[in-house]
Amino acid sequence: MNVMSKPMIKNYDKLVGKSKGRNKLARESVLALIESALRAADPRLAVKKSLLLNGDKLTINGKILELEGLGNIYVVGGGKASGAMAEVVEEVLGGRISEGCVNILRGTRDRFRTSKIELVEASHPVPDKNGLEGAERIMDLAGRAQENDLVLCLISGGGSALIPLPVEGVSLEELQEVNTALLKCGADINAMNSVRKHLSAIGGGNLAKAAYPATVISLIISDVVGDPLETIASGLTVPDSTTYGDAVNVLKEYKIWSSCPEGVRKHLEEGFKGNYPETPKPGDPVFENVFNLLIATNRMACMAAQEEGQKRGLNSLVLTTYLEGEAKDVGILVSGIAKEILYRNMPWEKPVVVILGGETTVTVRGKTSGRGGRNQELALSAALKLAGVEGVAIGAVDSDGVDGFSEAAGAVIDGQTILESRRRGLDAASFLLENNSTAFFEGLDDCLIFTGPTGTNVNDLVFIVVV
Repeated sequence: MNVMSKPMIKNYDKLVGKSKGRNKLARESVLALIESALRAADPRLAVKKSLLLNGDKLTINGKILELEGLGNIYVVGGGKASGAMAEVVEEVLGGRISEGCVNILRGTRDRFRTSKIELVEASHPVPDKNGLEGAERIMDLAGRAQENDLVLCLISGGGSALIPLPVEGVSLEELQEVNTALLKCGADINAMNSVRKHLSAIGGGNLAKAAYPATVISLIISDVVGDPLETIASGLTVPDSTTYGDAVNVLKEYKIWSSCPEGVRKHLEEGFKGNYPETPKPGDPVFENVFNLLIATNRMACMAAQEEGQKRGLNSLVLTTYLEGEAKDVGILVSGIAKEILYRNMPWEKPVVVILGGETTVTVRGKTSGRGGRNQELALSAALKLAGVEGVAIGAVDSDGVDGFSEAAGAVIDGQTILESRRRGLDAASFLLENNSTAFFEGLDDCLIFTGPTGTNVNDLVFIVVV
């Protein structure tokens, strides 16, 4: 671990304190890789690399703007990383900013210093009133923009929930209800956002529409597998290829259509019939002066971890940044990869780190009110298959530092995890069945990883270390 910087993992000592021998070495490697990946996703560094002011010339990811003839500069946006992004933008542009409003994660306001850009704390993953008020403010600023103005949008993962602006006829409470149902049904982010965009007056390109004909430049940190721009934060400034029909089909496919609030069903049905305008589509003139720029991604974080692994003498491989599927099934898969390497030195010779990025899902089937997140569920599932194995550790974390509805970022396990749980009378299979992974790991004291909100979000990271 880099002793020159403050560790992001707050409980590092507990996570390695009891482990011994090869298991300890494997755990230490997993945690070092997590640290390096999270630092690579630092939104401050990403913005600093992307934004350069030289006199009256502003260079944004290679695009040069002459500020001398420019009108107002409005800074808007939202997401889990957008507070840090806003802070750096103010450091660079200072008094050149006319006004700004960015929605950030609740409880993080004190981390950032801005004066020109208002930071509005909002709730995630279920939207709240604060987020709604911030979204209204953002749309007001965008709507003021004229042809010679610049609207600089700071967009990162979590924006769909943090910037809620329901369409007319749908209440915030109805939007909350649908959002909660989508989170529990096992739908992936692309499916979820096809619904969200058609219930939003700001998503699905509507923010760009409000700002037209101003120049719009969006700095985007991706939290979606494959980095599809129209899905990240519900595509605030991106043409939307999905339709009302797609939104209806998602709700029906996941069997939540009939339980949706009446206002939601009515809006989507009327939109499907053509009685409401569709979201702006590719080719719409509102996107003529819109530039969407990716500045941090899951792949960038994985590549940084690969480099750290090589420095530690591990054969390092980024296997995929397109990891998807049910978390408990992925847990079985990664444990199988670990055992193939451990017992057969195939397909790579140990010591090895295999890095996977993406986002799994959890379909909640437990009858009790289980606690946990997709990364903890993945780790618990893997632990069940690695009971008694020596020299393997698996870590899975959400890069935003908050895994599901828990305070943990994720978990690290090894072959002793299940053996120790049995000694403590914990039935791991039952906890997994009830989607209650947090409670299981709380019964131990060396698995849950705590970072607190990291201020970034580039999806999930999974590390398999075999030594």
